[in-house]
Amino acid sequence: MANKPVRVIDPSHENCRAVAETLARIGDKWTVMVVGALREGPLRYNEIRRVVDGISQRMLTLTLKGLEQDGLVQRTLFPTIPPRVDYALTDLGRELIVPLRALYEWAVEHRPAIVQARAQYASRQAASTVEPHAAIERKAARPPRGRTP
Repeated sequence: MANKPVRVIDPSHENCRAVAETLARIGDKWTVMVVGALREGPLRYNEIRRVVDGISQRMLTLTLKGLEQDGLVQRTLFPTIPPRVDYALTDLGRELIVPLRALYEWAVEHRPAIVQARAQYASRQAASTVEPHAAIERKAARPPRGRTP
């Protein structure tokens, strides 16, 4: 069996910034929702807005412009009256569906563990805020050390 070449991650500041910029785009919740909505084919603006629950008109506009700018979505204007605009995933945008689907499946599978971890964390936080108060009260109730009246 031949050894696969090891891929070295470039830790340079410039590379990290470029990756962070890309992750900021594809990791944004509205991007994920819009790409998911477009996975079945082209949609008009209002169709996307109906599918993506909770997105504001402004946020949808900004998200679509960013996705178009990054080459993930193609905007097609049809010269009809009134004008019709469709949005569709590009080939690059369709490639994004695979990792997003894997991330979705991971989130669904691990959601119970995350909910449990959050509850345990909240419980620990509540206990740690109560404990210092109890310790202060115990200390105040004790007589001072080293001095006798």
